[in-house]
Amino acid sequence: MKAIILCAGEGSRMRPLTLTKPKTMLPVAGKPIMQYNIESLRENGITDILLIVRYKEEMVRNYFGDGSEFGVNITYKRQKDFLGTADAISYGKDFIEDSLIVLNGDIILDDEIISDFINKYDDLKPDTLMLLTEVEDPSAFGVVEIDEGHIKSIVEKPKKEEAPSNLVNAGIYIFNEDIFDKIEKTEVSQRGEYEITDSLTMQIEDGKNVMGHKTDKDWIDVGRPWELIEVNEELIKNLKTEIKGEIEEGAHIHGEIFLDEGSVIRAGVYIVGNVYIGKNCDIGPNSYIRGNSYFGDNVHVGNAVEIKNSIIMENTNVSHLSYVGDSVIGSNCNIAAGTNIANLRFDNKSVKTKIKDKMIDSGRRKFGSIIGDSVKTGINSSFSPGVKVGHNATIGSGVLLYGDVPSDTRVLIKQDHIIQDKNEKKE
Repeated sequence: MKAIILCAGEGSRMRPLTLTKPKTMLPVAGKPIMQYNIESLRENGITDILLIVRYKEEMVRNYFGDGSEFGVNITYKRQKDFLGTADAISYGKDFIEDSLIVLNGDIILDDEIISDFINKYDDLKPDTLMLLTEVEDPSAFGVVEIDEGHIKSIVEKPKKEEAPSNLVNAGIYIFNEDIFDKIEKTEVSQRGEYEITDSLTMQIEDGKNVMGHKTDKDWIDVGRPWELIEVNEELIKNLKTEIKGEIEEGAHIHGEIFLDEGSVIRAGVYIVGNVYIGKNCDIGPNSYIRGNSYFGDNVHVGNAVEIKNSIIMENTNVSHLSYVGDSVIGSNCNIAAGTNIANLRFDNKSVKTKIKDKMIDSGRRKFGSIIGDSVKTGINSSFSPGVKVGHNATIGSGVLLYGDVPSDTRVLIKQDHIIQDKNEKKE
């Protein structure tokens, strides 16, 4: 069995983080999202992997190369245009030998999901095996009608009361060669794309054996910015202590910590919970780092900084006397002294943030800011919960930010100063 990972898209709902990186390359707990899937395939004996790339593909190619560093053989094909999942899968026609497992690069799976899925396919040898999961409200998904494991129909986003079941398409498949015949016959949908569910419907109508495999194990679709925080939380929970750098006397560690080469935790730093710290980082002195935080390579955290449950990407500085809560800060940022990135509303309600011009409820009571790459803040700037700041933006000193900021812009405040002569006598 070989594998295709679909990673051509940008991930527009993850902006501003994806203005400079493809979504599959966003880091969580020390690795890009897609690396977890490649390692999971490898652990299940699948080493021939085709990556379907397009958006900022050079980042994917430069990081994974031919796959030899990861114990796999990786080849690449560039999707010419964003024409849907069926179109992306069609690039595997000359790659398949016997069977092909297809998954999206922006999901993170429990290793046992892949193992169980492959074993089910090997036992039954259907034309197509689709991974299914049960949800409370199936109205936002492709819902399957199933009879003794055989899929009879796929209904896209039905009304809740009209859904044939609560089992939905998880977007992971194993195909034999028949799927490519059906893809060639698939017509463009109303969305202007070639939908793989239309190809599967053709298989069903043609009497092919299309089966479903339900999983109860954990898998996470990283589609929105706060989900990056959530998956980081889950993965860092499994961290085991490994110290390659230096911990100065007087630092206090309460939890598991990964400290990579060249990094130092200075005296007075207090760490509670699990924390991942990359290469050549400088933490402290006298900082307070709270659990499930991840620091990429070359991160500097200054004196008396508090960081809670956040992702700080590579080459970013968080200067002294700052607070960062439940946030994602991109690469090459400079967070100036006294910056406060708040994570809690006054009314304690869940935090909303804007996704594609619509305010969306994150469902999180604590959720700070999403800050793109190369952002600079001035001293004593403050960020309200749910705010997003675009790539290469600058937030001036003393600004209280309560709305999103586009890329390549500057936000400043104008003050009126009253300068008085202290020696002037008042009548």
